Amino acid sequence: MIFVTRRERFNAAHRLFRPEYSDEKNMEIFGKCSNPNWHGHNYILFVTVKGEINHETGFTINLKELSRIIRVFVLEKLDHKNINLEVDFMKNRLTSTENIAIGIWEELEPHIKEHNAQLHCVKLVETENNFVEYFGNEN
Repeated sequence: MIFVTRRERFNAAHRLFRPEYSDEKNMEIFGKCSNPNWHGHNYILFVTVKGEINHETGFTINLKELSRIIRVFVLEKLDHKNINLEVDFMKNRLTSTENIAIGIWEELEPHIKEHNAQLHCVKLVETENNFVEYFGNEN
């Protein structure tokens, strides 16, 4: 088993809030992340894939293809977008970094499986101090 990681970057805006809460309660729970005029991040995304090496190609997954999958199914949807308003896979979800990472996983997993590899981890860096890692639905 070998692990291969691809790093990508995107910029996006979002707002953490629950519509059923008052503005005051949203600010109390989410702080400045609940700014009604949105706020943004320069995200760094790490996608780690695992599998066996194909002895014919020497690859676990062709990195050009992994890059294309990430671009088409994630970056084109997220980059320079308002995550709350414009990103289909985040509809009806609180736009926390945790939920964004899960959404990215759900977008990528079926396409990576098509290449005889497994998605191992989605790591999403929101700030230099905060990041999440999602390893799928490990029960």
